[in-house]
Amino acid sequence: MDLSSTCKLSRLFGCFFTPLTCKCCLALVTIALFFRAIFLHSFSGYGVIKSNNLRLILSPSLHLESHEGIRGDKFLEVPQIVWGLNNQKIAFARACLTARMLNRTLLMPRLSASLFYKEIDLLHPISFDQIFQYERFNSLCNRFVRLGRYSDLGNQTGKYDLRKGSGRKWTVERDLEQLEQSSRGPIDKYQVISIAGKNPFLWHDHWPVKDYARVFECLVLVDEIAKEADKVVSKIRRIGRKLRSKTNFGAEGSSLSHAPYVAIHMRVEIDWMIHCKKLEQRSRISQICSSKQEIIERVRNIVGLESTAIVYLAVAESLLNDSSILDGWKRGLVPFEKKKLGVDGIYKKHSYLIQSAIDYEVCSRADIFVGNSFSTFSSLIVLERTQRVIRMGITSSCGIDVRWPSYAYNIPGESNGPQKWMTNMSDSNLKAISYGSNAISC
Repeated sequence: MDLSSTCKLSRLFGCFFTPLTCKCCLALVTIALFFRAIFLHSFSGYGVIKSNNLRLILSPSLHLESHEGIRGDKFLEVPQIVWGLNNQKIAFARACLTARMLNRTLLMPRLSASLFYKEIDLLHPISFDQIFQYERFNSLCNRFVRLGRYSDLGNQTGKYDLRKGSGRKWTVERDLEQLEQSSRGPIDKYQVISIAGKNPFLWHDHWPVKDYARVFECLVLVDEIAKEADKVVSKIRRIGRKLRSKTNFGAEGSSLSHAPYVAIHMRVEIDWMIHCKKLEQRSRISQICSSKQEIIERVRNIVGLESTAIVYLAVAESLLNDSSILDGWKRGLVPFEKKKLGVDGIYKKHSYLIQSAIDYEVCSRADIFVGNSFSTFSSLIVLERTQRVIRMGITSSCGIDVRWPSYAYNIPGESNGPQKWMTNMSDSNLKAISYGSNAISC
């Protein structure tokens, strides 16, 4: 820029300084404009936030893009999470997604080590990080949801108690409106929003299946529990290799390094049979309950199943009305439950919740999984296995053989075998795979 141009610009700004002074001023103005452009570009979009006298134009999703996705100085607190392992996982994910909607960090909730749910003093609270890896969760769910510790809290603006409504009048729409109001205005100024009342599993559902799946993927068992599951799986495969070595597999020289196994989540316990019969009556659906014999018949009719197969039975033996769970298996299906497998000692030294976590992992890793489509335990295993298949580029198992196939024994499929089963990841909420619901999509 020459001297005449510099002076012309100085007059434009109403400046009558020396040429050197003009150049210095223009340099400062240029630097200021440069940083202003960068600053405003970082917050482009719509919506408004005030900061002193400066108004910044913001995207409505800015809160989910700042501080690694979620604010680290605002928190959500939820009641203790109860019931079975997978009901607790759903409740935890729902709490995470609620916190995400409010753009808050979820304070690490207490889970329940026992299955008691009526007597509060028997719930045996257990910290989340005793079951799942805390740091790993935040790493995998980075910029999506965030978990925090109570030690992260200060005493800046206190706690706001938010009570969810109940009953038929408390509709999905009213619940969503309450959450939206809590995400802004006076309530949002509180450091902690504490939701009182019902277990999060009973909250209204506002999120698609894919969002739940995203949270579930971040749940990684702590090493101590994962190693227990490793022992069980190793024992199953070791027995499988011995079995295969005595059959034509060994004679034909096939590889024995990987011995496949079938895992069956057998819902034949007393409490389940009472529940499913009532559910069939209320819903007027006959394909919920299955007897042991019906399950055996369906499993042995799986198309393509090897003539000799190790079958792991995931069942709560203490709740069985029939001790002959190992009887009646034919055509090369060799069943094992915890005691026959010699791993019951691994389970007995842990609480109910950890026992369920081990069984979940064993079933999830199986080469073939067969469960009940009305069971939350079975449904979440199938969701996880569906995610694996989708990563391979497969969106449907209809008419094709896929790795990690899953089946529902309570619904008849091809050749009177169990129905092929994949989770419908496009569902708008988790109702399709919640407790007491049916979710079949091959």
